[in-house]
Amino acid sequence: MSTFDPDALECLAAIVEEGGFERAAQRLSITQSAVSQRLRALEAQVGTVLIVRSRPLKPTSAGRLLLKHTKQMRLLRADLERDLKELAPSSTGGAREEERVSIAINADSIATWALPALNELARQGLPMEIIADDQDFTQEWLREGQVLGCVTTLRQALRGCKVVPLGAMRYVAVARADYARERFPEGFGPHAFRDVPFIAFNRKDDMQSEFVAKCFGLKRVALNQLFVPSSEGQVRAVLAGWGVSVVPELLARGLLAQGDLVNVAPSCSLPIQLYWHCWNLESEVLDALTAALTQAAAAQLAAP
Repeated sequence: MSTFDPDALECLAAIVEEGGFERAAQRLSITQSAVSQRLRALEAQVGTVLIVRSRPLKPTSAGRLLLKHTKQMRLLRADLERDLKELAPSSTGGAREEERVSIAINADSIATWALPALNELARQGLPMEIIADDQDFTQEWLREGQVLGCVTTLRQALRGCKVVPLGAMRYVAVARADYARERFPEGFGPHAFRDVPFIAFNRKDDMQSEFVAKCFGLKRVALNQLFVPSSEGQVRAVLAGWGVSVVPELLARGLLAQGDLVNVAPSCSLPIQLYWHCWNLESEVLDALTAALTQAAAAQLAAP
């Protein structure tokens, strides 16, 4: 089997992660011409194109395989760094960019239970990169080899990966108290929602329509939606009187208790099952991430 140049592999990863040759060159502190030369040399060694020169740049199937290999090498180095710190605690030093450990987590989990779960690892100096995406799409980052683990709604494990059930996040429909009284004087019924703006995360987010469909037993739902690409931002938009939003109960709990928000459909809730997927590798770093996320999920989410 060919031995690949680590610098060329990190060059490939930098191009994909930074989204272009110029930014990759800046990150690696080399010229853009050197970036192109390293990529061409790697493509010549593999015998195929590794990057689709599109907007945005995308790795080919072969490029994704090498990207996954590069991430695995980073994980091995992170394990080594962790072991060395235990043997020689004084041997500190900032992690290089190429040592960064990437995971994909859905925005609602980031806004509620996932960040506190990672506090201790961050304090220990684990160089993490958290990529946010919709919970139905975070697995694509793992499939493409760009992260070593993800929190997702998808249950089926990818080849070479393992899956751990985390629990269910409960979603509720909320509005500002005075807004709800004005717009739903007779309650949030099957016809009341049709002309009310719903605040969704983005165009990939089907949480709002899924909730309404389940609540009222409908097969198809067409909603008037506004888009705010932030879990906390959705709540702020509701507080500002923009409309209704289906959000994690964990995120709205305090505001509901204070009376700033009201649950407009208290008889309805939508539990969304979450799973942690990661590469099936022997790694102390990976084990630590898995333990931290599963323990926090067990404390904050409904039992899987």
